Amino acid sequence: MEHVALWLGAFLTLGIVSFLYKDNAWYKLSEAIFVGISAGYWFVVLFWDNIYGKFWTGIFPSEESGNDPDYWLIVGAVLGFLMLMRLVPKVGWISRWPLAFIVGCTSGLYLINYFSSNMMRQVQGTIMPLFGPNFDLSAYEIVGNLVILIGTFTGLVYFFFSKEHKGAFGVTAKIGIWVIMVTFGASFGYTVMSRMSLLIGRIDFLFGDWLGLIN
Repeated sequence: MEHVALWLGAFLTLGIVSFLYKDNAWYKLSEAIFVGISAGYWFVVLFWDNIYGKFWTGIFPSEESGNDPDYWLIVGAVLGFLMLMRLVPKVGWISRWPLAFIVGCTSGLYLINYFSSNMMRQVQGTIMPLFGPNFDLSAYEIVGNLVILIGTFTGLVYFFFSKEHKGAFGVTAKIGIWVIMVTFGASFGYTVMSRMSLLIGRIDFLFGDWLGLIN
């Protein structure tokens, strides 16, 4: 059975990679299998984690848990059921109400989280003492603080459009452009490297586990 799983994994991996040549039936088959298995897996996981693990056990808690029934979960269950009305064309408009509720609540929740983690943390990082509270930072940390200071200031100058970007102001704005481009490049490079790690994992599987060429 282990060998069957190994050969099946290699078959599907090569099928996905075959798309680099051109779109073909082998790739479509591998893609359909991957999407189908993923959908089935997450359906089972979400069923036991949410429908049973949260809703059912929340409405009908066991005596061993000692918890009281949480009837507010019925509201979420009703909203979830109304989402399924989208599958019925005649009453599909009903699904817009729970969708609007979910989008609104999620937006508000993420707004608070990202405001704290992304905005306030960055503001805090730009107003720290340049040389430390007691001038106790190392040269490496001081250079890092200077880079943050210059990058933040020049980046903000670039987005100041009330004054024409000429002279010293224009030079500062150009430095801000470079800072922004380096930031975007680093972010893009990080994304590429994360995808490369997936590719390396598949190559290691093919040449190591399947063909045995890599020990």
